[in-house]
Amino acid sequence: MSLETRIAQARGEGPADLVLRGAEVLCTVTGEMIAGDVAISDGIIIGIGASYEGRESIDLSGQVLVPGFIDTHLHIESSLVTPFEFDRCVAPRGVTTAICDPHEIANVAGAAGIRYFLDASTRTVMDIRVNLSSCVPSTHMETAGAALDAQALIALADHPQITGLAEFMNFPGVIHRDPGCMEKLRAFAGRHIDGHAPLLSGRDLNAYVSAGIRTEHESTSAAEAREKLQKGLRCLIREGSVSKDMVALAPLLTPITAPYMCLCTDDRNPLDIAEHGHLDHMIRSLIAMGCDTLAVYRAASLSAAEAFGLKDRGQIAPGKRADIVALPDLAECRASLVLCAGQVVSDAAFGARTLIPPVARNSVRAPQVTATDFRHAANTPKTSVIGIIEGQIITEHLREEIAPDGGDKRPDPARDLARVAVVERHGKNGNIATGFVRGFGMTRGAIAATVAHDHHNIVAVGVDYDDLALAVNRLSEIEGGFVVAASGQVLAELALPVAGLMSLEPYESVHAGLVVLRNSAKSLGVTLQEPFLQLAFIALPVIPHLKITDFGMVDVDRFEVI
Repeated sequence: MSLETRIAQARGEGPADLVLRGAEVLCTVTGEMIAGDVAISDGIIIGIGASYEGRESIDLSGQVLVPGFIDTHLHIESSLVTPFEFDRCVAPRGVTTAICDPHEIANVAGAAGIRYFLDASTRTVMDIRVNLSSCVPSTHMETAGAALDAQALIALADHPQITGLAEFMNFPGVIHRDPGCMEKLRAFAGRHIDGHAPLLSGRDLNAYVSAGIRTEHESTSAAEAREKLQKGLRCLIREGSVSKDMVALAPLLTPITAPYMCLCTDDRNPLDIAEHGHLDHMIRSLIAMGCDTLAVYRAASLSAAEAFGLKDRGQIAPGKRADIVALPDLAECRASLVLCAGQVVSDAAFGARTLIPPVARNSVRAPQVTATDFRHAANTPKTSVIGIIEGQIITEHLREEIAPDGGDKRPDPARDLARVAVVERHGKNGNIATGFVRGFGMTRGAIAATVAHDHHNIVAVGVDYDDLALAVNRLSEIEGGFVVAASGQVLAELALPVAGLMSLEPYESVHAGLVVLRNSAKSLGVTLQEPFLQLAFIALPVIPHLKITDFGMVDVDRFEVI
């Protein structure tokens, strides 16, 4: 469509492609409700607040139209499905833009994994934007499947779907001026750079922000988020399947702060999406908690667009991209109709996409393990133990007395002390590290997964060495995924053959498989609501305080292997 035609249609001199009739528009700038038609042509809004004719029209009488929701930070791989299935899963809920960091697949497959996401992003109904993974691997204390330096990222930087540089997790590397970190920050100076700085404050936070970092999603308290806002960061309220910060940060979301706050999910699986929702769940929950309705919808759309430089969306207004959600009730936030760039989100729209083949098959190349590999050799009772905090990815650094038995410190279910192990699975060195974790409540068996942020080696928790070996070896046979084992039998499994991270099945099948896995884990005595996602974050050495990688137990506060 020519610019002249668009202007003429906006003046009513010719019919628009599509007209939405009978609804009111929530203005995310003034907060007012605007009556009148919404006219759309060529995926762009050309008119509001007036009467229009269209080649097609949809009657939405009695409903409210809001801008499409923008998830400002997530890893689509953590939804356990491909970008195409993620599209089909969340777009009908009103999510029209997702700003993703594919560092999960990048840690397995390197640049090829990022290119897969970029290729997929040009074919989905929703708009998938990609931030280039800044920390592959996340630290020097783990074995990843790939490494991406500044030059590898620069080679991808001009793709039209690239927003900037993804979360800079190596915050010690930033504040202590690691040369590799400095090279990446200089390469993306002036572009968007996502932050990741849990519990950082004071002068160290000043130093981190002064590096050009613009957003941050790791705040777990209102006080932490307030300091980050005061120091110029846009704060993203996160509500994932494990990291649940929404309740803690809700008091900070007001009409004053809303222009500088956004919403994100980070890591949310089909189980939670099916049972609770995605950003729609966050919106209705925040409103139910007493947050100002305009502030919530602004954070979900306009504020997010502004934070990431997406000037073409976030408001239902002429010239903006026609990302629109129709809601019978603002407080309930349950979409009756969703448009992505003027296209109605429907089975027909999903069916018309051109799919591309997956990458990173047969990526699990772990050594065959035996029960003896899970012994924890020691000759002193003093033991560091990872303490799980449900609903958070921050862990405690506990210290327990565990007496060696024949040189081995054994799991003790009576004290909720389970074995945790990481097995290198990229075929590089065969490392196996063992330690202790408290918080799973496991009384028998074992669980294991190839989803282990960010290196995605095999991580396992159990109280029986034979079951640990069974679960770990089974993961190699199914190309990665999740396994529950007890009494020498596999009780449940979910194969994730794309990089050991994503299923090739529809999201409905993945949801059903996760229900079986969750119930099987509970049969082992597991008390955690999301044991597999909690398991994944045990291995992430950039989140305080104690973690484990294939190098061993990591004291994150000292940023060193114990």
